Amino acid sequence: MRIFVTGASGFLGSYLVTDLVARGHEVVVLLRPASSDWRLGEVRDRLQVVAAGLDDLSGLRGALRAFAPEAVVHMAWRGVAGADRNSPVQATNVADTVRLADLAAEAGAKIFVGAGSQAEYGPYDRAIREDDAPRPTTLYGMAKLAAGSMALRLCEERGLRAAWLRIFSTYGPNDADHWLIPSMIRNLRSGQHMALTACEQRWGFLHARDAASAFRLAITHDAANGIFNVGSPDAPPLRETVTRLRDLVDPGAVLGFGELAYRPDQVMVLAADVSRALALGWKPEVSLDEGLRETVNWHDATTSSRKSS
Repeated sequence: MRIFVTGASGFLGSYLVTDLVARGHEVVVLLRPASSDWRLGEVRDRLQVVAAGLDDLSGLRGALRAFAPEAVVHMAWRGVAGADRNSPVQATNVADTVRLADLAAEAGAKIFVGAGSQAEYGPYDRAIREDDAPRPTTLYGMAKLAAGSMALRLCEERGLRAAWLRIFSTYGPNDADHWLIPSMIRNLRSGQHMALTACEQRWGFLHARDAASAFRLAITHDAANGIFNVGSPDAPPLRETVTRLRDLVDPGAVLGFGELAYRPDQVMVLAADVSRALALGWKPEVSLDEGLRETVNWHDATTSSRKSS
């Protein structure tokens, strides 16, 4: 297939385009001229790159018309880090998403797939289903909800098959340093103390390769319509997960459980009901132990490479 992807230099975007190229799809990616593409690694030379941003309307329209993609996948998003979750920039993302869906239809695409978020749901005390009422508590969650709702509606009117994948917690090599797993590996490897909350949450982590395979299925499966949860079907206590990670990095390290307070809007259960994705044939393949070990090994190799250079 001919597939146009935004956000390809991001964490999940890089996994997706690597997956698609490995399976023989022709992929064009939209990259801002100033963006870093280090996550794309060796696959970078097998991609066609459009050097433009989502706000470059003429460049975006021209690229889509020239490529004539069968599918457009939207994974770019401003303000993903926690500090930006309540930034006004979130509103810009809604306009970007709807405009891209409109341009995709104009270019003759038949499929639109977008990256949503579990933040659209807000807190629940059990596994979340796609038909649960959304109750977002941040501008980020509100913007994702609005963007997905509007894009799905526009695609329905324009005759595109559309899927909006709400992503729960993901992890793996190449993740941003500020998230829990990479920051914990970095701190423990450098001998720093790791202060934590009591870690009483039930939290599911999905490897990025498994998230990428869910997006690939949404692109290629004719029955992939509407909203899908993409997350781990298992949500063990967070204390168990961080203890397993500690044992891989530094078994003798003392973890500072309870030294940090929970946020006022702390989510205590992050568990995804993924029945809809499973029904299409998706199945996570990377166990948590395997994925944590791979991630630790990648961090160690990256640190060694930096030191030697």
